[in-house]
Amino acid sequence: SGIHQDGMLKERSTYEIMRPEEVGVPKTDLVLGKHSGRHAFGDTLAKMGITISGDALNSAFVRFKELADRKVEITDADLEAIVAEELGTTVARDFALEDLEVAGGTVGVPRARVVLTREGEKLEATAEGDGMIDAACRAIKSATGVDASLIGFNVSAVTGGVDALGDVIIQVEAGSDKVSGRGVSTDVVEASARAFLSAVNKVERMRARSEVRQAEVGP
Repeated sequence: SGIHQDGMLKERSTYEIMRPEEVGVPKTDLVLGKHSGRHAFGDTLAKMGITISGDALNSAFVRFKELADRKVEITDADLEAIVAEELGTTVARDFALEDLEVAGGTVGVPRARVVLTREGEKLEATAEGDGMIDAACRAIKSATGVDASLIGFNVSAVTGGVDALGDVIIQVEAGSDKVSGRGVSTDVVEASARAFLSAVNKVERMRARSEVRQAEVGP
């Protein structure tokens, strides 16, 4: 449980009858799962040599809890993928994916509904597409107002098993801007939507920086 892990982090002797090292076994490693708390999560990242704090850490912990509801055991590779995604997307004015619903099949037209948040504001949009991933990307474009086209797509499994975490990396083009985005999830459609949204956020940041530079230069 979360309490057990917190206790072990503070004082292992409370929960271990003897030290594993004393009988030739490597030290006890905490297995993260749905009941793991923020302390155990942060401690595990620190032991992996991952430095993350503030909003990025909070967002990564939320993503970890979401994944833990779907997977029995979270691996180091899962954690690395989650952190990599958050470090690339967590900025105050970024769009965040709050909800994604998709429907489609061999007969029905693929359709997606997304709910995004940005600085407390909720944005919702629905779209149809050639497939569920295309529909999700179109819905995100509609909700954000960013006209970005998908020009590259790659998906790989971070870990094995039926509950494997999918890692999606995409490239998009928006006007003269070309950027990449990354998303992870046990559901490839959600991972793709997160990757597309990550790219959209990068486009927005680039345009915001360009506007600031133009304002500094003046007419």
